[in-house]
Amino acid sequence: MSEVRGSNSWRDELASLVSDSGIRYAAADPIEVPTASFDAQASDFDPGELEQSESFKDQIKGFAIAWGEILVDLGRGCKDIVEQNILTEDSYIVRKLRKPCAKASAKLRYLNEFLPEDRDPAHAWPVIFFVSILALTAMNFSTEHDSLVRSVKKVQIHPPSASHVLLPDGRRLAYHEQGVPAERTRFLLIAPHSFLSSRLAGIPGIKISLLEEFGIRLVTYDLPGFGESDPHPGRDLNSSALDMLYLANGIGFDDKFWVLGHSSGAMHAWASLRYIPDRVAGAAMVAPIINPYEPGMTKEERKKIWELWVLRRKVMYFLARRFPKFLSSFYRRSFLSGKHDRIDRWLSLSLGKKDEILIEDPKIEEYMQRDVEESIRQGSIKPFMEEAVLQVSDWGFSLADLQVQKQCQQRGFLRLFRSMYSEAECVLTGFLGQIHIWQGMGDMIVPPTVTDYIARVLPGAYVHKLPNEGHFSYLYFCDECHRQIFATLFGSPQGPVEKKVATDTTPSEGNSEEI
Repeated sequence: MSEVRGSNSWRDELASLVSDSGIRYAAADPIEVPTASFDAQASDFDPGELEQSESFKDQIKGFAIAWGEILVDLGRGCKDIVEQNILTEDSYIVRKLRKPCAKASAKLRYLNEFLPEDRDPAHAWPVIFFVSILALTAMNFSTEHDSLVRSVKKVQIHPPSASHVLLPDGRRLAYHEQGVPAERTRFLLIAPHSFLSSRLAGIPGIKISLLEEFGIRLVTYDLPGFGESDPHPGRDLNSSALDMLYLANGIGFDDKFWVLGHSSGAMHAWASLRYIPDRVAGAAMVAPIINPYEPGMTKEERKKIWELWVLRRKVMYFLARRFPKFLSSFYRRSFLSGKHDRIDRWLSLSLGKKDEILIEDPKIEEYMQRDVEESIRQGSIKPFMEEAVLQVSDWGFSLADLQVQKQCQQRGFLRLFRSMYSEAECVLTGFLGQIHIWQGMGDMIVPPTVTDYIARVLPGAYVHKLPNEGHFSYLYFCDECHRQIFATLFGSPQGPVEKKVATDTTPSEGNSEEI
């Protein structure tokens, strides 16, 4: 009975779904419906099968796809509305923004040179912009996360300890001496420090006995505004070279001296070769930087150098060149925050394997932290911004200007006829002394491609390539490396200059004797 009722109810529901067509049939025998097969199929139906075929996950997925299609259509519609009503030639917005946008586009058009030739700038720059925003956000998040994990050491300010010389403009220049005394100096070596460093850097780990063996007087000094040196508003590389000249005169050395430049400190060493070549005997450069926007570089050379740097370092160079005021927020959140951190995180540097191992050494870490503490002693952000701008701005000269060249000049209106009877007056230009460059082949901060460019424009420079060495590993606490540098520059060690013994010619009783 239940089966019959079920079939009748099914027939009633089916009949209710069919509208009355108005056709009437004559009375006849009722049509037999084979309910057995239908009931068999109904008995085989499993409700869980429908639930499995259309789960909650599938419903969410279908809902998301539908909404995505709706949003795409909505975006296309909004785009059409904007193009037809707002971005027309006669619209108010276009008329007001056309000229400013054209000026901005003309000023920023030079950036298209950094893009691959097969990339459309209109599509590439928006992608670069949004990727940069995401990268900066990720870096800030990772920095905050790391600061919570690592133990934080606060910056300490130590009592003053520097000697000073008074410069002609009234500024005080702080310096530090190592090696032989003034009266026994055979070689004077002046070393300007790099970014976020001080006079305490010098040659890290240098032994006084080695300096005395070669008769070297090593003098390091604080750049203007760093350490204990007075700031110098409007300083440039010309004034930086003059500071070295006045320093040498102030400590009583009137002869030629040598310069040592490591990393960004090489910028000031290059300036001394250009602006005071008559007082510089030679230069030692260890992983020297150049202007990243050096005009003499080809597009391929610039690409090889820039592609090895991390994104944040590229951004910092761009800000220093175009928007230097934005650097203050980065500096205040890093090395001017009053807390210590690794140097590579502060300066957005990528280190090689040997440098990574080196800076993990507690002795090296303590040395670097003490150097940084002295560098930021004055707590002013201005000297660091000035130093960053100097690196990427016009130096006033190119490295090619240091190449020794022979220039001949003729005077008078009839110089062409005079040249037939007299030789032209010729002078040598450029830097006439020796330039030695030590470059680690595993250096990721100043890659070897930088030295390749220097060797191309200065073919007279001596390049010493160091396999398996990084940016810091060859100069920091390496006694054998220090000896190799001094032997290359000064030859065999001769020791300090012997004191001159005064002669006494006063006659005495008996035979006069000269001492």
